[in-house]
Amino acid sequence: MPSLPDRHSLEALRAWDTPTICNALEIVVPARRAIGFTRRPLVACFPEMKPVVAFARTAMIRSREPHPRDRESANRIRLGYYEHIAAEPLPSLAVIQDIDAPDTGFGAFWGEVQTHVHKGLGCTGVITDGSVRDLDAMASGFFVLAGSIMPSHAHVHLVEFGGTVTVGGMVVSPNDIIHADRHGAVVIPPEAVGKIPEAIDLLTRREKVLIEASKQPGFSVDRLRQAYREQDEIH
Repeated sequence: MPSLPDRHSLEALRAWDTPTICNALEIVVPARRAIGFTRRPLVACFPEMKPVVAFARTAMIRSREPHPRDRESANRIRLGYYEHIAAEPLPSLAVIQDIDAPDTGFGAFWGEVQTHVHKGLGCTGVITDGSVRDLDAMASGFFVLAGSIMPSHAHVHLVEFGGTVTVGGMVVSPNDIIHADRHGAVVIPPEAVGKIPEAIDLLTRREKVLIEASKQPGFSVDRLRQAYREQDEIH
């Protein structure tokens, strides 16, 4: 199993948006071209935020009915979940699957309290197909991609944590490396992290040929055909 990349390597990937990371992964790990990313739209609550790159921490929630546990059991699973969020490696990113289908997002797990608690424990944000609330009171700089925005938390509770979940069609396991922004999210294999900057450089140089050609007066299909040939010569 490849060793996990260091924090500096992950931080460097924040320079690019998630679509660009997906493009690079098509070169670095072509077998993942059609897997590993969100395939259904999520609400970017703070679209102006920079991308986040962090290690996934996973859980499942429900909110339609009260949880069946006694107070002691409920507190035990909640504190265990927070330990999961705060564990190394950091920064963490909560990836929460709402299993109340077809009423996904019935009640919001995320709001003012949870964003502040999670941020304090080293968590940089959340990706969930459930709902969120308290947008104006959330912790500053906390990244949020959600299935919906709702006013009540209803009976929201943790069902389990630390397993494999699916959010927006993206399958995620604990400590998976996630890159996310307002477009969605993608899982990055650890061995691909160090290869992504070089792949992006190649893609940028190739794309520049087409973009610059398209801006020139008299741009035509013939000029486009020539630009494609020039692009193919860039390695």
